[in-house]
Amino acid sequence: MYQSNLLKNGSFINGQWLSSSEHFEVANPFDNSVLANVANAGVVETKLAVQAAKRALKAWSQKSANERSILMRRWFDLVMKNQDPLAEILTLEQGKPLAEAKGEIAYGASFIEWFAEEGKRVYGDTMQAPSNDKRIVVIKQPVGVVAAITPWNFPNAMIARKAAAALAAGCTFVVRPASLTPLSALALAELSKQAGIPDGVFNVVVGTDSRAMGEVLTTHPDVAKFTFTGSTNVGKTLIKQCASTVKKVSMELGGNAPFIVFDDADINAAVQGAIISKYRNAGQTCVSTNRILVQESVLAEFTAKFVKAVEALTLGNGLDSDVNVGPMISTSALDDVNQLVALSVNAGARVLTGGESKQGSCFYLPTVLANVTNDMAIAANEIFGPVAPIISFKTEQEAIEMANDTEYGLAAYFYARDIGRVWRVSEALEFGMIGINEGIISNAAAPFGGMKQSGNGREGSKYGLDDYMEIKYLCMGGI
Repeated sequence: MYQSNLLKNGSFINGQWLSSSEHFEVANPFDNSVLANVANAGVVETKLAVQAAKRALKAWSQKSANERSILMRRWFDLVMKNQDPLAEILTLEQGKPLAEAKGEIAYGASFIEWFAEEGKRVYGDTMQAPSNDKRIVVIKQPVGVVAAITPWNFPNAMIARKAAAALAAGCTFVVRPASLTPLSALALAELSKQAGIPDGVFNVVVGTDSRAMGEVLTTHPDVAKFTFTGSTNVGKTLIKQCASTVKKVSMELGGNAPFIVFDDADINAAVQGAIISKYRNAGQTCVSTNRILVQESVLAEFTAKFVKAVEALTLGNGLDSDVNVGPMISTSALDDVNQLVALSVNAGARVLTGGESKQGSCFYLPTVLANVTNDMAIAANEIFGPVAPIISFKTEQEAIEMANDTEYGLAAYFYARDIGRVWRVSEALEFGMIGINEGIISNAAAPFGGMKQSGNGREGSKYGLDDYMEIKYLCMGGI
């Protein structure tokens, strides 16, 4: 394994590395080898992290936006300087191919850079007063201490995307990363320290008692804002817990992304878009294509070309240069995918390629299913694995109705060249993000977030600071 000063094994609180008598193992999903034994924090350490963030809040919030920007820019530069070791750590603990891991490091860093700049562009308003002796001014201020819980599938970028906005707004930050992938978070903390970000401003607490630690972060009176990326069911529970102290909340939850191929699409482009959207990170992304809807007249052509492209994918160790699909995160995740496929095959779906796991490993073969209907388990549930169900449709309206027939509304994709259809479908789809003739849609300049039960709030873009700010109205009389 890469021997680096970025490899840490304990929580980072108030600028210090914590040790513990209790540890948990972090394993490589490729071969289940132990990468590190990490100090197991819990409720006490989580409270300490919140207290540290509270103490650091006044000084950090009173720095000028430019002062914060300079420190964040140093952090960005260090992340990019260390892109290779950060990517290797990420691949080892999460499994994704190294090229994807390097892309994630750059993607996460792009939010640090973006908000370092955007934090200098927080504007207020002056408004017409109801009488001549008054003036109305609106200002924006940091919300306070921000707490976050982040997932294992993007262990670097999901933290950077939240922390960058919080710090740029003048907030301090506490994150509990997934215990399956804590090493990337701790490496980010080390680089924040090297960048000169003051003690207590950025804190990482790692441990296996997710329920108890989450309860602290969602109910602590000193936490003003809570943000979560993960499943909808867990998100609902966390929202309820936040209600006890009426926290500001933003949620990026589950998805069930349709990928629609219309009869006027560039089929070759659609195939490539579907491949990258579906099989990136072994299908373990919240915006991953979940259902491929194909118009009947191009069904045969698309399916044949898509299956050929899927069969050209290479599974293996993410550190190997020729690999483009790594292992799934765990055997339990593998079992979930196996069950969804089995239920759908029993209901009439047909396996065109793949359809099984590699015995004794966390690998699931890239899979394509035909004869799928929109009510099958594989279409109704978020797959979170390398399985692509293909569903046929007749008309544009039918495709829209099928796409929207889900409680989720995070991302959707469609391929078409008719400009009228592009506008009609874009406006009719009930999703927060739409990829039009494009399979990769995430970038720092765009607002990332969903509708319906896929959550609320937006991350990235000029809108991304809003969830970390309070709007204050000043009425000045006696003028």
